[in-house]
Amino acid sequence: MTNRRIAAAILAAAALTALAAPSAQASPRGLQPELNALLDQGAGTAALAEVRDHGRVVWRGAAGSADLATNRPARADGRFRIASVTKSFVATVALQLAAEGHFNLDDPIERHLPGTVPNGGAISVRQLLNHTSGLPDYLGNPNVLFHDEAGARTYVAQRRWVAYTPQKLLDVAAAMPPYFAPGQGWHYSNTNYVILGMLIEHATGQSWQEEVRDRIVQPLDLRHTTIPTTSTDIPGPHAHGYLKFPEGPADVTRLSPTIGDAAGAIISTTADLDRFHQALFGGELLGPQQLAEMTTTVPSPGLGGEYGLGTIRYTFSCGDFWGHLGGIPGYTTAMLGSRDGTRQFSLSLNEYDKSDREKSERLYQALAEKALCGTSG
Repeated sequence: MTNRRIAAAILAAAALTALAAPSAQASPRGLQPELNALLDQGAGTAALAEVRDHGRVVWRGAAGSADLATNRPARADGRFRIASVTKSFVATVALQLAAEGHFNLDDPIERHLPGTVPNGGAISVRQLLNHTSGLPDYLGNPNVLFHDEAGARTYVAQRRWVAYTPQKLLDVAAAMPPYFAPGQGWHYSNTNYVILGMLIEHATGQSWQEEVRDRIVQPLDLRHTTIPTTSTDIPGPHAHGYLKFPEGPADVTRLSPTIGDAAGAIISTTADLDRFHQALFGGELLGPQQLAEMTTTVPSPGLGGEYGLGTIRYTFSCGDFWGHLGGIPGYTTAMLGSRDGTRQFSLSLNEYDKSDREKSERLYQALAEKALCGTSG
């Protein structure tokens, strides 16, 4: 769910060189060292990655331990919390519903959810999708997510179990001042996507979880993608997530997914994320007009790229790539790919030691450059 910090750590500061031509392919033997290095240098406890080219798996691998208590090795098909990559799924459903006539992107949200959103008459559906609404992010409240070691300890012991309703998350945000007047700036806010989840339910009579399942997960046969409502577990094989404390790691694998809701609750695998990206940008889920809307970006200060509607564009030396990033305690995710849907790279890192960002960024760069451009950093 975290945003600019994750973006800077994984992509922007890492200076990824984006996507090579489809002919550039990373060799399986050549990619494992970069994945291992993320862990050998202490950046994480486990890492999973997959690269696809024209629907074919070029490389898939894993490194590290799925469980520090047993030292059981991580599996390449392991599941993980994708956090804000959820937003790409939710935005896809929203664009499908707009195409079906349930609402217009430039409708004020007040028209569909009267009395729900502060200043909702001035905030459009589009502004929720591209984070120009000005609504504050509920995660900025230290009683929801931690911002220092003391808060992290309270989170581990108590707050990760709290069950939130979407309305409660909106109430938390409503108690905070807006970032700016609607349409007058850009600021990432998970609150926007909680509201979009409510809009999807209002428009269809089904929860956003059911709509994502029916419209994306089942048609694409994403067998290892789940959308929890209240369960704190990660089903199937998975690597544990940890927070680092002076006395050692604290296991935060289990947590209430309600803190993410439509902004960050989905669980998936690298294979399923690559398949979703391929289908999305390959035109299987959205028509050309909707994809054009999704990839129309706005300036996004501090992000390292430009935000569209549930997707981010990064421009580097060998071209543009699109996708999303996500971070939730214990798990960091990147889903990236080409605009034509021919090339994908997904990464899950159980990030642990965040003390040397410069070193970590060099390691991210080496892995991503080889995965996506066929060259080492």
